[in-house]
Amino acid sequence: MTVQPSADSAAELMWFKSSYSTGEGPECVEVASAPGTVRVRDSKDKAGAQLAFADGSWAAFVPFAASR
Repeated sequence: MTVQPSADSAAELMWFKSSYSTGEGPECVEVASAPGTVRVRDSKDKAGAQLAFADGSWAAFVPFAASR
């Protein structure tokens, strides 16, 4: 997997989209690290809602999701 950064000047966050996100399906997400949180958004609706996870919660979620 590779990531492609996307600067978002409005939020001043560096967003990363997985190379697994092709842009052809509804499953495209981007992730950005902010102080104390990890943010997740729909790459097709950059102005839409974002989820914010505490660093520890995100660190626990990633291996769980990867094992599914």
